[in-house]
Amino acid sequence: MALATVAIIGRPNVGKSTLFNRILRRRIAVTDPEPGVTRDRNYAVAEWGGRSFLLVDTGGLVPESEDALQQKITAQSELAVEEADRVVFLVDCRAGIHPLDEELTGLLLKSGRPVILAANKADDDRGDLEAAEFANLGLGEPMAISAIAGRRVGDLLDWVIKDLPEAKAAAADEIAVAVVGRPNVGKSSFVNKLLGVDRHIVSPTPGTTRDAVDSRMKAFGKTLVLIDTAGLRRKARVKDNIEFYTTLRAVKSIYRADVVCLLFDASIPLATQDFKIAEHAAEAGKALVFLINKWDVIEKDETTAGEYVHRLEQKAKNFAFVPMVFISALTGQRVNKVLEYVLKVDTELRKRIKTQVLSETIMADVRALPPPAVKGKYIKIPYVTQAEEPPPTFVFFCNYPKLIREPYMRYLQNRLRERFGFEGAPIRIRFRKK
Repeated sequence: MALATVAIIGRPNVGKSTLFNRILRRRIAVTDPEPGVTRDRNYAVAEWGGRSFLLVDTGGLVPESEDALQQKITAQSELAVEEADRVVFLVDCRAGIHPLDEELTGLLLKSGRPVILAANKADDDRGDLEAAEFANLGLGEPMAISAIAGRRVGDLLDWVIKDLPEAKAAAADEIAVAVVGRPNVGKSSFVNKLLGVDRHIVSPTPGTTRDAVDSRMKAFGKTLVLIDTAGLRRKARVKDNIEFYTTLRAVKSIYRADVVCLLFDASIPLATQDFKIAEHAAEAGKALVFLINKWDVIEKDETTAGEYVHRLEQKAKNFAFVPMVFISALTGQRVNKVLEYVLKVDTELRKRIKTQVLSETIMADVRALPPPAVKGKYIKIPYVTQAEEPPPTFVFFCNYPKLIREPYMRYLQNRLRERFGFEGAPIRIRFRKK
C-alpha cells in the first residue's frame, strides 16, 4: 500500500525531533538543545485515528546559511517538503517570529503543500498568547502545542489525518515488488530485463529515473507489480543529498510492496546505506531478496561467490534468512531466477503454522532450553500460537513477558526458521501475560 507522507519542518532547535518522538510514542530521533543535531533524516510509520502515514523528521532549515552542514540540512529538508503530502511547520512561541521563520514561510507557500503552523513550547495559557503572534506569517491561525508535554498534539494529529490520501492496497491476485538500492546499481536495467522491453530510461548517471513507475508482468501464473524506485529530481543536489533522497524514496516504495528486491553493486564495496534499507524492509514486515548485480564484470574463481557471501553476512548478521542471487541485469544472467525467489519468499511471508504443530515442535525447544531466570524469577512459557501473517507473527504466553531478553527471542526465531523455513520473511515474536 502507498502511505501518505507528512514532513515536520522548521528552523533549528524548535523541537522537531521531540514532536517526532511524541507522535510515534517512542524515542527514535535524537533530541538535544544544540542546534543542528538532527543531521540524518528519520522516517517511521505513525498511526492516529485508525490511519497510518509515513512521518519524516527533518534537520533545521536555514536557507541562506554559509555553513556547509547547515546547507546540507536545508537542502534535505526542502526535498522532504517536495515528497510530502502535507507539512507541519514548527515554530518556537517563546522566541517569537524569527527572520528565518518568514523565509521558510515563503518556501512553504511556494511548495503548494498543505501546511499547518504549529507553535511549540506552549506549555500553558501564556504560551497560547505568545503563539498568536505567528498569525502574522500568513499561514493561518497557529496551533499552540507542547511537544515535550504532549499538549494538543492530538489536535495536531487530527488535522494531519483529515482528508489525508487513503493508502491503497494491492489487488489480492498481485504481488507488489519494490526494486530498491543505492543509485546506479542497475535498478532500471534489472526491471527492463525482466520485462523484456525498455520500459524505463536507463543511464549510468544517478537520478535518471524521475518517478516511481509501476510495471506489470505475468510469472508462474501470478501478476507481479514492479516498483522501480525513483531517483533525484534536482541534479545540482546529487552530490550532497543523494543518500537522503534515495533512502526516502526507497522507504516509500517499501511500504507499497509485498516483496523487496535489494540490489547490490558487486563491483563496489558494501555500504551501510544498503543495510539501512534492508532494516526498513524487515521492520515493515516485507519479504526480502538480495540481488548481487554486475556479477559479469567481476573476475571470478571457484571461491569468489563464497567470499562475497561471507563479507555480506559479516556486515548483515541479522539478515542470514535472506536468499541471495548473483545476477547481471546487463546480460540477463540469472535474472529470471529472481522471479522464482520472489514467489517463494512471498509464499513464506504468508505461511501459517497450526497451533498443534507449534505445540509439538517449538514448545519442545522451549522445554529443552527455557528462558533464564531474572532476579530469581523463573519464566514459564506454556503456550504459543501464530497470531497473524503477513509477516509471520508468533505470540508466546508467559508469566513474566517483560523479562524476556533479546538473546532468547533470537533463539526462538532461529528454532522457528529451522523447523519451518520462512526464507526471506521477517519473523515477529510477541510475549504476552499468561
